[in-house]
Amino acid sequence: MERRPQLSEVVTQKILYEMQSGSYKEESRLPPEVEIAAYLGVSRTIIRDSLASLEREGFISRRHGVGTIINRHVLSVVTRMDLEQEFLQMIEGTGRKASVPFLKVGYGVAGEELAGKLKICPTAEIIQITRIVAADDEAVIICTDSIAKDLIDKEDYTEEDLRKPIFDFLDKYCNTQVYMDLTEVRAVGADDEAAGWFGIAPGAPVLFMDEVGYTFRGKPVLHSREFYKDQALQHMVLRKKI
Repeated sequence: MERRPQLSEVVTQKILYEMQSGSYKEESRLPPEVEIAAYLGVSRTIIRDSLASLEREGFISRRHGVGTIINRHVLSVVTRMDLEQEFLQMIEGTGRKASVPFLKVGYGVAGEELAGKLKICPTAEIIQITRIVAADDEAVIICTDSIAKDLIDKEDYTEEDLRKPIFDFLDKYCNTQVYMDLTEVRAVGADDEAAGWFGIAPGAPVLFMDEVGYTFRGKPVLHSREFYKDQALQHMVLRKKI
């Protein structure tokens, strides 16, 4: 069954919209919690949870005696590496048309390296889904997602389902949600396949991300290898003192 977003998640997106394009778009600060709660028709507890989420993500800053500052410099960032965002949504956020011109699905066994990342047996069966993601018909991302086959509860999925975001597949067919990712980021030289898709010379630099997705309880359920064409997307990272 597809997971319904919690009320606090819905309200968080509403407040984000109001800061970007709605009632608060010209404001430097948010009104008090009680006013936001009345405006959105929810409890102060829900508003408090939503504001805490927005503060963690850097969209607002709160301090006693000062109020809630809207960080316009953060709101204006289109692509952030520190926030989990699906590829098609990421590309469309830049004003370009997103598509998946190529899809390959493979089945096999995990092997030692992948088994270590997903904490499964090296002989466990896996499914690997490779997608080429394009922006205005220009290939900009190559992603290979790997999951253990025994995660799949329902096997009536189609190729069209596999073209959709892997998070949707995990939710619908595995009853599993990725809560957080740990990602290694580095520059690598493009191999022949990546060079061909990106239209660059073999060995030219591309951004590589090696990512493991975990459930809320800390179980690794997804491994992703992602290659990004250099300068095709602007990646920003928000860093905060803790």
